[in-house]
Amino acid sequence: MDWTERRTRFRAQIEGDKCVHPGSVFDAMSARIAEDLGFEIGMFAGSTASLAVLGAPDHIVLTLPEFAGQAYRICRAGNLAILVDADHGYGNALNVMRTVQELETAGVCAASIEDTDLPQPFGELGNTRLLSVEEGVGKMKAAIEARQDKKFVIAGRTSAAAVTGVEDCIVRAKAYEQVGVDMIFLVGVKTNEDLEKICGEINIPIVIGGGPSPDLPYYASLGARIALQGHKPIMAAVQGVYDTLKALRDGVAHSDVEYFADADLMRKVTRGDDYDRWMKDYLGE
Repeated sequence: MDWTERRTRFRAQIEGDKCVHPGSVFDAMSARIAEDLGFEIGMFAGSTASLAVLGAPDHIVLTLPEFAGQAYRICRAGNLAILVDADHGYGNALNVMRTVQELETAGVCAASIEDTDLPQPFGELGNTRLLSVEEGVGKMKAAIEARQDKKFVIAGRTSAAAVTGVEDCIVRAKAYEQVGVDMIFLVGVKTNEDLEKICGEINIPIVIGGGPSPDLPYYASLGARIALQGHKPIMAAVQGVYDTLKALRDGVAHSDVEYFADADLMRKVTRGDDYDRWMKDYLGE
């Protein structure tokens, strides 16, 4: 498939002057819904991937093939420009190169690589540790070298603001910017004052994860182009399935279950009209 047009749109978004919320997506259906509702960007996170693929919490037990495979299913379902959280790149700098190659092939528009020491090291349970700046820089360089499509966006992600402090966050962000990442992904910034201090040192577009303000124009003024809202859609889906199955198990008649997608919505999100046309054109007499 040709992923160029959606990557061009993603680039235009981050090179513009507005900040948007991405739609949190986790499978083909959720990606189509986000696209139909007008989201400019979809966000596929490692945490939601672990939930959707394994039914497991976000403890970095998902593998790269599983993540890339789900990303591909999401991308091929429509034309939504997808940003993925590729966690630590599934290993060292060489693994990061493989991760970028697989995700680029899967059709995503952008991937963040973080400098957290993942998975959880032995003996460090409950503590979040960061890689050295030098290793983080090595991973960013490897990611940049690995990509073939120059429209594919590499975001250097750091949670240093919440782990080692604002000054270290600035050092890391500037180091990743200097080696050529396209965006800086900030996680765990607690106050507007800290955010302004960090963003004032960054000269490339910014992604904000879990920021201190709901104000998109404010974020845009700081250079942010994407601001995450969290991942409520998959949690809402889990609750909906749970409630429906529980009601049926408790004896509620199937015909009495009222909260579900009607035929028109199901037809829309499954692209039923397209399939009817294809069947008529290619299977009819």
